Amino acid sequence: MEMIRAAVLRSSGVKGPYVQTRPLSIESVALEPPGFGELRVKIRAASLCHSDLSAVNGDRPWPVPLVLGHEAAGEVELLGPGVTGFAVGDPVALVFKPFCGRCIPCLSGHGGLCEPGSAANANASLLGGYQRLRLGGMPVHHHMGVAAFAEKVTVSQHSAVKIPVGLAWEVAALFGCAVLTGAGAVFNTARVGAGDSVAVLGLGGVGCSALLAARAAGASLRVGIDIVPDKLALARDLGATHVFDARDPDVVAQVRGLTGGGVDFGLEMAGVIPAMDLAYRLCRRGGTMVSAGLPNPSLTWPIPAVSLIAEERTIKGSYMGSSVPVRDIPRYIGLYQAGLLPVDRLLERTIGLDDLHEALDALDSGRALRQVVVFS
Repeated sequence: MEMIRAAVLRSSGVKGPYVQTRPLSIESVALEPPGFGELRVKIRAASLCHSDLSAVNGDRPWPVPLVLGHEAAGEVELLGPGVTGFAVGDPVALVFKPFCGRCIPCLSGHGGLCEPGSAANANASLLGGYQRLRLGGMPVHHHMGVAAFAEKVTVSQHSAVKIPVGLAWEVAALFGCAVLTGAGAVFNTARVGAGDSVAVLGLGGVGCSALLAARAAGASLRVGIDIVPDKLALARDLGATHVFDARDPDVVAQVRGLTGGGVDFGLEMAGVIPAMDLAYRLCRRGGTMVSAGLPNPSLTWPIPAVSLIAEERTIKGSYMGSSVPVRDIPRYIGLYQAGLLPVDRLLERTIGLDDLHEALDALDSGRALRQVVVFS
């Protein structure tokens, strides 16, 4: 075993301010070598996402102790037996849902719905149910099969996607979650096309990725909606043609006025029921509401049934952007390198492991986009 520094969550359901409650402890954790079909990856960059905050505050409970972090990039350091398609030294982006490639969802092009991957994530283990972290001799759980807030990780080879050499690590990390989810919701779930109208509700890292993707897809009217003024200003810089405060009681009327009846696609990226409801109400007759925000599992949303039927609306969930990671991450990186998907604009600051509590507070306040832990 090798000893590594990692951010360990010992109790879920902790509220902020996190600089005071300090739910994470930076500890020395034992990392087992990779088993069959597994890789050891030296983490170079890992960014903080709202899903990490949801594990801390209990909105999405996880078994503990848990090494947090799921959006990351690094360098392959060691190959387990049976690994194919990877070599030591390969740069990789890590993906928050392993994709086995053999179950019915994977074979039908829905890797985000992988059945063995879903079972592994539910148990906070690696694919196959394995745990490669130890603390005081006892197993420690892997957040989303990655456990990226650590110097090194052992992951399934199906949680990694090779990326081009030379891509900045702090940018590469974004492709495993924020870009995969936000851009995928536009390209794969909604299938936005040239001339379409789109509203994006919730302008965090995922929402801004969706806004950038809508522009790249040729959407002619791109509406950004949030409650944070700085995020609305950034949305304009990223290509929103119009922005609105979600608290404006006239927002539905104004958007319907702009579009002559509503948008083709209402994309909910905030993870709260009011945003889901607003995204639905902004859609035109025959429009599509796509939700990727992952609200608390206990919440429900009442849908106006008559409008769903009589107006032939569509409601679609989008998990991991309906993506096939080995196909889509290289595509999205190619768009970034061509200047069509400038996701580096989402980077707010780089931090160290010891700065995670301050970063959690910034995320909890709604101010932050992507804060990235960079490892030397």
